[in-house]
Amino acid sequence: MLKIKEYVKAESLEQAYELNQKKTNCVIGGMLWLKMVTRNVQKAIDLSGLGLDQIEEDDEKFSIGAMVTLRQIELHEGLNTWSHGAVKESVTHIVGVQFRNLATVGGSIFGKFGFSDVLSCFLAFDSYVELHHEGIIPLEQFAVNKYPDDILVRLIVKKHPQESVYLSHRNSKTDFPVLTCAISLGKEEAYAVVGARPSRAVKVKLSDQWNVMIKDDEGRRKIADEVTGQLNFGSNMRGSADYRRHLSEVLIRRGLAQLEERREN
Repeated sequence: MLKIKEYVKAESLEQAYELNQKKTNCVIGGMLWLKMVTRNVQKAIDLSGLGLDQIEEDDEKFSIGAMVTLRQIELHEGLNTWSHGAVKESVTHIVGVQFRNLATVGGSIFGKFGFSDVLSCFLAFDSYVELHHEGIIPLEQFAVNKYPDDILVRLIVKKHPQESVYLSHRNSKTDFPVLTCAISLGKEEAYAVVGARPSRAVKVKLSDQWNVMIKDDEGRRKIADEVTGQLNFGSNMRGSADYRRHLSEVLIRRGLAQLEERREN
């Protein structure tokens, strides 16, 4: 059971940051996964009054506030046009609309959950997080390091020309994913991200010859084998390590095939 002694609606990021320096205090975000844990919280810190619930877009980037909901990014026309539907696909299978109307981007990114579709998707792009104390750092760096007392302000996605696709496998429609896969192809470099292994998503650079290898099934198979060979997989109630390894190869090949078909058309 979650027990909260005091609720504080932060009036500034600095106030939220100062309050969060105490381990007994906690930023509540959308408060969906948090309410399922057993924990005593001295002060629950609410960021909903700080204007962090907007998606801003210009010619160079998307700036996504920490309190933006998953439903907002699911429906954002500019973000989904640029990502070729990958962002929408990454969240549309998460529980249901009511849940996605409450769950926040900040909570999904800061939590670094192994099952996070959101983290898996945005790692495939040239993404950054803005932290109140540490400043702007690459999302890939943030995903592997600890910043437990900082405040996530926003997620920043650079709008480079790219083609992307997102895939996941679930045992049932709204369950946690057994495995997630995001692929982005830039002008020169390409990346694959595999998550829910069941540990946190990992970003892998594709072979320098990806632009040629993607054109046929044998080349796509080699890329999938190379990426999967660099990853570790584990077992849990949703699937074994061997099953996840097989899924990784299948989803990467499938994603590459979709991207090549799109490029040909």
